[in-house]
Amino acid sequence: MDNEEIIEVNKNYWNEHADLWFGTTALPKYGVRFPTEDDLHLFQNINDKKMLEICCGSGHSLLYNAQRGAGELWGIDLSEKQLENASELLKENGYSAHLQCARMEDELDVPKNYFDYVYSIYGIGWTTDLQGTFNKIASYLKKNGIFIFSWHHALNYCIAWSCSERHDVFDDDKLVMTKSYFDESYFKMPVHDSEIILCNRKISTYINALAKAGFVIEQLVEESDTDSEEAADKTDIKTRKAEMLPISFCIKARKL
Repeated sequence: MDNEEIIEVNKNYWNEHADLWFGTTALPKYGVRFPTEDDLHLFQNINDKKMLEICCGSGHSLLYNAQRGAGELWGIDLSEKQLENASELLKENGYSAHLQCARMEDELDVPKNYFDYVYSIYGIGWTTDLQGTFNKIASYLKKNGIFIFSWHHALNYCIAWSCSERHDVFDDDKLVMTKSYFDESYFKMPVHDSEIILCNRKISTYINALAKAGFVIEQLVEESDTDSEEAADKTDIKTRKAEMLPISFCIKARKL
């Protein structure tokens, strides 16, 4: 499939299933079994700051920043349904944002050299043009502006629990490589009654693309949070996996 087909498949999924993901993986959360913004303080002081969210989803991260004094909010998303949900959520809470239905791969109708922060919570990995997307994000930011994003860690898709001969019982002691870490080809993943198409990029791929776009890395977080309320059940597969490898990662970068 070419990039246009991949984007269309993923757009259709989000338009059809947006309500199932309402409010999930949004600030202060950065990812699954992962430290939150309350722990990391990556945004620091956002009072009166101009902020653009890439893949704003249901609007919960926009609302989080609005409630903390952000001065101007912009959000883009591929899905019309996601933007409808975001608009309603913000309106119900007395806030508004400049929302656009657009693809992050395209040149957005937003001001250049304007934003203090651009961020994306579990959204940037959907891009079919990582370098082009990072280049465009750099153009939207002011000098010394901050770009923060989180996504699935590549190891999460490469390593799985081994199973016993019954195939439904997980071996307590073994994690196995099921996919090469170096394989960055696209793959289909069944979700609900549909499917999505993703690319499992190496961490170095993100870092090198950021450098080429004119960013300097300030922080790379690959920690797991196995003490949170959602991880209280130590028999939970995701929690046990997070004790051994990162499920998510987050990068904070500054535009030079």
